[in-house]
Amino acid sequence: MSASSIHAAHIYAQVAKAAAEAPRTDDPAIARPNFGALVQNAIGNVQASLATGEAAAASVAAGEANLVDVATAVSAAEVTLETAIAVRNRVIEAYQDILRMPI
Repeated sequence: MSASSIHAAHIYAQVAKAAAEAPRTDDPAIARPNFGALVQNAIGNVQASLATGEAAAASVAAGEANLVDVATAVSAAEVTLETAIAVRNRVIEAYQDILRMPI
């Protein structure tokens, strides 16, 4: 498995876990997972990954970190950012498709 497919599987597991932990009741409005919360959680994960990569790069510049660990952290941050950009692009495409639909 490549790093991107492992990361995608990890993100899928996080979203599935968040959806499973959503409160379940008989009220249909509450029974559904909160999409806004899922998006905010995903954005938070992207920010945390980028911050980890930046911190690792700063620590190697100071001579305090192992180069392999830094390369791994930066690579993970890059994959996370690419995934977020791909999702954003797909959302924009879907929105544009909806706008082009005849009424």
